[in-house]
Amino acid sequence: MRVAVIAVGRLKQGPERELADRYFERFDEAGRKLGFRELSVHEIPESRARDTATRMAEEAAAISAHIPEKSILVALDERGQNLDSTVFARHLGRWRDEGAGHTIFVIGGADGLSPELRRKAKLAIAFGSATWPHQMVRVMLLEQLYRAATILAGHPYHRA
Repeated sequence: MRVAVIAVGRLKQGPERELADRYFERFDEAGRKLGFRELSVHEIPESRARDTATRMAEEAAAISAHIPEKSILVALDERGQNLDSTVFARHLGRWRDEGAGHTIFVIGGADGLSPELRRKAKLAIAFGSATWPHQMVRVMLLEQLYRAATILAGHPYHRA
């Protein structure tokens, strides 16, 4: 199964980029042994439209262009479910075991994701009830992907 993160906004050089790169590499290495063939990150430019609805629609169209057909779509959304790491890992492992070709995680921009994308999502998850900058959400998601791989592999990184 291929895993992709599609995020609105660029992650610039600095501590967030370093952490994101670290967890990306760790998941890529651990995930290949578990049947995750590829991890990719696609950055979508933020829309410059003046009104919120147009910005969200433009960003949704750009995100949708990167989503292969029959993908499992997971929305990162503050209204989503708060999943613990073990449940998150079970979802990822089940989708892999069911033969899903792609699992796509989407992170919206400052205005969030369009209602259309949220409706298409098989799962919406939140990292708590706080609103997080999209750069931090990307780092936290990549860490959770790596943690999920270690849980699925029975590795001691996760000690819950």
